[in-house]
Amino acid sequence: MDKLLERFTRYARLDTQAVEGATSYPSSAKQLELCRMLTGECREIGLADVAMNEFGIVTATVPASPGCQAPAIAWFAHVDTSPEFTAEGVRPVVHANYDGSDLTLPGDTSRVLRVAENPALKKLIGRTIITTDGTTLLGADDKSGIAVIMTAASYLLAHPEIVHGPIRVCFTCDEEVGHGVDHVDLAKLGVACGYTLDSEGSGRIDSETFSADLAIVKVTGVNTHPSIGKGTMVNAVRILSEFISRMPTDRLSPETTDGRDGFLHPYQISGGVESSSARIILRDFETATLGDHARLLEKIAAELRIKHPRAKIEVEIKKQYRNMRDGLAKEPRALAKAIEAVRASGIEPEMSQIRGGTDGSVLTERGLPTPNLSSGQHNPHCPLEWTCLEEMQKAVDILIELAKVWGREKG
Repeated sequence: MDKLLERFTRYARLDTQAVEGATSYPSSAKQLELCRMLTGECREIGLADVAMNEFGIVTATVPASPGCQAPAIAWFAHVDTSPEFTAEGVRPVVHANYDGSDLTLPGDTSRVLRVAENPALKKLIGRTIITTDGTTLLGADDKSGIAVIMTAASYLLAHPEIVHGPIRVCFTCDEEVGHGVDHVDLAKLGVACGYTLDSEGSGRIDSETFSADLAIVKVTGVNTHPSIGKGTMVNAVRILSEFISRMPTDRLSPETTDGRDGFLHPYQISGGVESSSARIILRDFETATLGDHARLLEKIAAELRIKHPRAKIEVEIKKQYRNMRDGLAKEPRALAKAIEAVRASGIEPEMSQIRGGTDGSVLTERGLPTPNLSSGQHNPHCPLEWTCLEEMQKAVDILIELAKVWGREKG
């Protein structure tokens, strides 16, 4: 586990934050630093077919055992971190032999990782917990996944007695802004199915994700000096604020939903008096219900157009990703083998749906069944993010078992 910890903390220190709304790919050039690092490390540990394409996508292969005719599978993780909180100057803090108490983060002591708010910590006494110092996110989403994949690949190369088929490793960019697999060539990858290492805790198998759309609400008003604003000014800030205030908060919001409930979530606003906009994510496990969410937003816009006839109020809906549930049926072995591998590692799998999305959502929609597996991460996208070294090691064990169970397949 020492090597696993070293890998993770080294990756975490690199700022690879994605940029919402960028037109380049990747959305931030700094992601390429980790991509180049991983390309070099893949070569150093002896992986075959190592390449980084013009978009920063890193691919490599753990070659099949001699004579093994098993189909190829792929392991995916993404290098970028969320745009929702800074990743500049990440300083991982390692809490060895965790004693079960709340953890005050040393860089900002107002931020405390409380056991009451993180019940998973209760089961990890004596383990190694890794947090931020409180001033940045950690990037365990998804650098835990990267460290797990690199460690598992290295282990398989060092243990040729383990019989397995070819395993393709793929590290993507811009997953956090919905473009993680835009430039992954599935035909070239040539695999029967894939697995993303991008779920929390240990032993989870996510076979469903949200279906997702993005709504961009734009209000165009009329600006003038406030001293002569009467009868002239149309304040886009106020109208946009009214739009958001009319969205339901007792239902259809992340703060009041869980399980299989969907929601609408305004997460970013910008602009001024003349023009203001908000970005709102629409989420539901039933794809058809996304249309209901979009119609609710349009209804609010229609009401405000009547109230503010001189303002222009637009609602644009952009498709993001879809629930992987139906697409997984194309290759039933994808889930069956994951379940078998988790059990072979010594724990009972937790079958679950993820209230979010992964690269696997889009890969499955594109025809490559790709369930999502645990990588030890917790509390993503915020300065209270953390991961557990032993849970990451368990994810390594599961990948090795996954290689074994697929290695027994023929074609």
